[in-house]
Amino acid sequence: MMRVFRGVSIVWTVLRFGLDELVLSSFERPWIRLLTRMVSIGRNLKAPRGERLRQALEKLGPIFVKFGQVMSTRRDLLPPDIADELARLQDRVPPFESAVAVAIIEKAYGRPLEQIFSTFEQTPVASASIAQVHFAVLHDGREVAVKVLRPNMLPAIEKDLALMRMMAGWVESASADGKRLKPREVVAEFDKYLHDELDLLREAANAAQLRRNMQDLQLVMIPEMFWDYCMPDVMVMERMKGVPISQTQRLRDAGADMKTLARDGVTIFFTQVFRDGFFHADMHPGNIQVSLAPETFGRHILLDFGIVGTLTEVDKEYLAQNFSAFFQRDYKRVAELHIESGWVPAHTRVDELEAAIRACCEPYFDRPLKEISLGMVLMRLFQTSRRFQVEIQPQLVLLQKTLLNIEGLGRELDPELDLWSTAKPFLEKWMLEQVGPEKLLAQLKAEAPAYAKLLPALPRLLHQYLKAPSGINRRELDVLLAEQKRTNKLLQSLIYGGLGFVLGLIAMQFVLRVRVF
Repeated sequence: MMRVFRGVSIVWTVLRFGLDELVLSSFERPWIRLLTRMVSIGRNLKAPRGERLRQALEKLGPIFVKFGQVMSTRRDLLPPDIADELARLQDRVPPFESAVAVAIIEKAYGRPLEQIFSTFEQTPVASASIAQVHFAVLHDGREVAVKVLRPNMLPAIEKDLALMRMMAGWVESASADGKRLKPREVVAEFDKYLHDELDLLREAANAAQLRRNMQDLQLVMIPEMFWDYCMPDVMVMERMKGVPISQTQRLRDAGADMKTLARDGVTIFFTQVFRDGFFHADMHPGNIQVSLAPETFGRHILLDFGIVGTLTEVDKEYLAQNFSAFFQRDYKRVAELHIESGWVPAHTRVDELEAAIRACCEPYFDRPLKEISLGMVLMRLFQTSRRFQVEIQPQLVLLQKTLLNIEGLGRELDPELDLWSTAKPFLEKWMLEQVGPEKLLAQLKAEAPAYAKLLPALPRLLHQYLKAPSGINRRELDVLLAEQKRTNKLLQSLIYGGLGFVLGLIAMQFVLRVRVF
């Protein structure tokens, strides 16, 4: 019965805020359009559609707010006005009772609160749709932040997700626009995202990986996870003390350099993307602070690691070459990269895709580089690719969304920020590493153990192959022969590369001596 009431409440909210008008223009059943308008007589549709959608999601509750936040990252699917409005959604959720939080903690650890913490602040410092945070002190004196999952989240999420799936089916069957937006796939993606965020152990693991990756970069601080106290519904981490990066006047008064903060934020992000392929994908101002402690003054502090993005070497190569080709106005290369990646059908004509990319990218070059948005470039490329039936990879959409956040924050701190000049060294260094001798040596070193096992067996298998031409061991032998050819090619490349390097040095010495004389 509760599910029926919830369903009726959702439908009523949809109608009152005119959300049916988002897809009614292409409804194939006119009587549905007439019925919805009769049921919702007196509604006011003067506000823009994006604003009405945001207000409806806020009214429907925290799960729908979270859904809107996730959807705001899918700019490859949504019109810009709706995506911009959804990006304004915030988790304005009242905290749950501190006694409930204490009960969850004691149940997770199986002992009273006093045995876990020497002090525990009953008033939460932050509250969102999934969890809330309390400050505490361990018995050994370490100051910590305790993140506690909201109670009964899983049943509530499952109910709302079931209703979302049902509504997605209605939209997809009733509207041509609905089919294009792929509502079933979007809800399935949201389902996975929410269930991942409900496991605080997963978030702790994300934080630990980022902390390990960034420990040699003296620009950022990431809280240490205290694994003895981390559970699926409770997470205990080092308490970080900083000023929210959005409080710019407070940072200026403390002596922080805004230009340096902006540049460092971009450097942190591109290091995560192009060096590590593992990046914090929710770097909005609410999750970034700045340390004012003398020993770490000006360093960024990252918080909330529920959403991370990962990139393969192929993804990184795609991005680096796309950005490089874009700034050289080599639109044919951009088109070829789309086809080579496999995200555009192989039968796509290069010249047609090139013309479409030129039309969306060329206007940017009438502006100074400091005004060019790399996030917008990616978004326009995604939108153009959609016309050619491309399936945009989720990790690239996360990257584009985070890049827009970083750009917006960076230019709020420093309106003169030239993002391209900060990104270019990362792209050039990454591309050099892919073709240089260091990459070749790294590949040889990584594959040496496999070769050490395979190559000694080659004579025996060759002998067996010659004695038994029936081909019993032919497959294994073919694999070994292929590996041997690959090894030979790598060794030849290394020899030729080293020879070329030595000859280059000799030539440079000769030129220098000639100049001296």
